[in-house]
Amino acid sequence: MNRIALVVGGIVAAALAIVALASFFTVYQTQQALVLQFGEPVRAVDEPGLHVRVPFVQNVVYFDKRLLDFDAEAQEVIMLDQRRMMVDAYARYRIVDPLLFYQRVRTEAVMRQRLSAIVNASLRNVLGSVPFSTVLSPKRSDLMQQITDLVVAETKDFGVHVQDVRFMRADFHPDTSPAIYARMQTEREREARQERAQGAETAQRIRAEAERDRTILLADAHRQANVLRGEGDAEATKIFADAFNRDPEFYDFYRSLQAYRQSIGEGTTVVLSPDSEFFRFFGDVKGTKNGAPARTPAR
Repeated sequence: MNRIALVVGGIVAAALAIVALASFFTVYQTQQALVLQFGEPVRAVDEPGLHVRVPFVQNVVYFDKRLLDFDAEAQEVIMLDQRRMMVDAYARYRIVDPLLFYQRVRTEAVMRQRLSAIVNASLRNVLGSVPFSTVLSPKRSDLMQQITDLVVAETKDFGVHVQDVRFMRADFHPDTSPAIYARMQTEREREARQERAQGAETAQRIRAEAERDRTILLADAHRQANVLRGEGDAEATKIFADAFNRDPEFYDFYRSLQAYRQSIGEGTTVVLSPDSEFFRFFGDVKGTKNGAPARTPAR
């Protein structure tokens, strides 16, 4: 009897231990749980620690409460300018309502499938409405924000919150890349020729303006030089006239000496009559001839 009692007591103790273990479950800090009873959700557990459930009747489904990553497959997108582009994007999301998440998508694997379709559709809608140059411009961040807003709006009924959607790679389609690169090179060469032409035009205009300024400066300088030269000649003429009026005889003698200097030089032969008017000062310093003053030559 004692042996039977011990066996029964051991069985009862083991059953109670199993029931006790089945009555508790643990939720870690990185998790959130949903308690199900016969497959229907009963309550959500967000607080970490040890919690109680009805054994053999209720079961627990765990969901990650951390920020999750989703990498979408690279896809081909036709831009507004009919250029084909390969886009590789990724999204980051968090499960914020485990009850709604379980009711709508059940598991994270199903959620990834739904998220892939939503992200691909949003990429096509946004990128298909802009040319390829917009993706390479500072407006790229605005495009990603528009895509994120569309994905957030489509996934809010799944109990998740999409934090952002980003491009990992955005490039030309391999089949069209050579032609597009050649077209881009031709465009850059055209822009370079245009810049060179504009530079040559600017240089020619600068040279023309400099030549015009030079011509004006030289003309002003010549004009001022002619004015100064004329004033100098007038002043010299006035000085000569004043000198002649002050002493006509000396002025006549001085002009004759200048005529001798200019006409009689080294190796010069002059044949004139001795009593010529040209030599009147050779016989008399006053230029008289036969005691009478000689005629003053015209100036």
